Amino acid sequence: MTADSLNEAEAANELMRLARQINRANRLYHAEDAPEISDAEYDALVRRNAELEAAFPHLARADSPSNKVGHEVAASPLGKVAHEVRMMSLDNAFTDEEVGEFLARVRRFLSLPADEPLVMTAEDKIDGLSCSLRYEHGRLVRAATRGDGQVGEDVTANVAHIADIVQELKGEGIPEIFEVRGEVYMEKGAFLALNAHLMDEAREAAESRGEAFDDSKVRQFANPRNAAAGSLRQKDAAVTAKRPLRFWAHGWGAASHVPGESQHEVIRRIEAWGLPVSPQFRQCHSLDDMLAAYRAIRDGRAALPFEIDGVVYKVDRLDWQQRLGFVAKAPRWAMAHKFPAERAETVLESIDIQVGRTGKLTPVGRLKPVLVGGVTVTNVTLHNRDEIARLGVRPGDRVVLQRAGDVIPQVVDNLSREEPRDPYVFPDHCPECGSEAVAAEGEVDVRCTGGLICPAQRTERLKHFVSRAALDIEGLGEKTIDEFFAKGWLESPADIFRLRKRREDILALEGWKDKSVDNLLAAVESKRSPDAARLLFGLGIRHVGAVTARDLLKRFTTLPELRALAEQAHVKDGEEEVKAASDAYAELVSIDGVGPVVVEALGDFFHEEHNRAVWDDLLSEVTPPPYVVETKESPVSGKTVVFTGKLETMSRDEAKAQAERLGAKAAGSVSPKTDLVVAGPGAGSKLKKAAELGIEVIDEAAWADIVRAAG
Repeated sequence: MTADSLNEAEAANELMRLARQINRANRLYHAEDAPEISDAEYDALVRRNAELEAAFPHLARADSPSNKVGHEVAASPLGKVAHEVRMMSLDNAFTDEEVGEFLARVRRFLSLPADEPLVMTAEDKIDGLSCSLRYEHGRLVRAATRGDGQVGEDVTANVAHIADIVQELKGEGIPEIFEVRGEVYMEKGAFLALNAHLMDEAREAAESRGEAFDDSKVRQFANPRNAAAGSLRQKDAAVTAKRPLRFWAHGWGAASHVPGESQHEVIRRIEAWGLPVSPQFRQCHSLDDMLAAYRAIRDGRAALPFEIDGVVYKVDRLDWQQRLGFVAKAPRWAMAHKFPAERAETVLESIDIQVGRTGKLTPVGRLKPVLVGGVTVTNVTLHNRDEIARLGVRPGDRVVLQRAGDVIPQVVDNLSREEPRDPYVFPDHCPECGSEAVAAEGEVDVRCTGGLICPAQRTERLKHFVSRAALDIEGLGEKTIDEFFAKGWLESPADIFRLRKRREDILALEGWKDKSVDNLLAAVESKRSPDAARLLFGLGIRHVGAVTARDLLKRFTTLPELRALAEQAHVKDGEEEVKAASDAYAELVSIDGVGPVVVEALGDFFHEEHNRAVWDDLLSEVTPPPYVVETKESPVSGKTVVFTGKLETMSRDEAKAQAERLGAKAAGSVSPKTDLVVAGPGAGSKLKKAAELGIEVIDEAAWADIVRAAG
């Protein structure tokens, strides 16, 4: 929605959400080196925040992201350093028009006549970690990260191991005090080699402990920027010494005097003193020059050995920079012209079909490896049969790949579409079990009809069964399940509880030792009396999610009782059976959160003989106690709560579960019986109706306070 289409309440609610999202993103990116969202997504949040603050300036928050740079330094083994001159951020432009507007603003602020030359500098914006190097009498005395712009972390010992950072400046005109500012980065090839090394180290460590190696648990760096940040911010500088970090300078902070009258002069002087600067640093004498520099740098981006995400423009004259000054967190005299989402070309070498636990056939493209946005991409989902037809892709095609939001790889174009070659034929039988594969009416997904006789579905269902949201059996990871299934030891969930009989067999496998085997078997035995709702969810019945499983068992409390009614609802032979089925069906669909689709899925599951056999076998090994909903006394006990809009810190299902634990009923619609509405961004008709009925409305933060207060 555009800012002018919002009322004040909606704008205030969205500004609250944006402040939390952006603050969280800053903390994860700057303080923890573990970003959850892409640069493009972050930029979109910042732009939306600025748009709303411009439209509703009186609603600007005290904690507005517009006033913050980076993130405060959290508890760290590294010492803290206060910056004498604040380390600022940059405002962004995304189009040529916005760059033109930036130049026009500079001219207006300085009252420059149209014919007055306005020289700018341009350089590539490297994707690294900001670092300030303080030199006194030419010698490096301190290095610090940006932190929140005012306080950073002391990394002096660490930068001593970066070859690009000289310990002593050499040359003429070196000030008594001069802080060089720039970026610590890691080249793409070094990043890939580091991740491979971390994998090898983890494998060797697991083997030395006598444990099975699980590569999915190895923490690797997501991209070169994270690798650089994680390597520089090590407590032990010896670790940093082993990481191939680089540095280049792009500015300065505190200085006893500035050795030049322009940005260009000072950067060249820093270069002469022995510190590297961007080889693409240049002067531009017009908007056309600036855009030409941008396009030249953008077009050569893929060939660079390091990651860049835009071009930085700065007013060249330092006296004009001083007059222009700063806004809350950025200089008026500089702008970052960001690149669009990065794309790359590669070859689609093959198309494999993967079968999921619900039987869905998902086509996966195997690619000639290509680096996109700092990540080497070898596989890409092609989603479904219709997407393959839309793209017209076949093995051997040259395709254009993009990381959507710089995160999820996707094929956006087929450069070989017109080349004569037979089209790809999507399979009509399951590649795993040979059963017919069909798409239900109204659905695009093709599914295997083999059910539990399909080995792919069996292994995927076993993985789901032991997952965290289901039985949560520690140590039984995907690779272990695949290995045990291949050995014939795991055919169904009940077999998991018979693994104790195979202790010696497991011990004979490579990578397993007494301790690791005993830990696994102890974890399995601890689930002999599982939560009934988790067990039901773990069976992977289609449309029966974790919350639906709880809803069902709140009504029936035991699994046998639920099964009996589900089976009865499916019977359709004979007058008495039809009536009984109708009654059972009506009882099931009357449960809040359970609809016809769920009832049909339950009936279909128990109608299949092999599913009933799996069920009976499992319940011969485990004994789930009657399901009891434990509630706490709280301000919402006995009340009806409705959640509407987008929740940012939890899923809708999690919020409903919280309400239930607090003794409240979570309803799906607002009515006169509703006591409380929890509204997130995008709340529409429900929020309006709540206002009409005079029902109390709170935001997500207030709901979180209620949950915390209840313990």
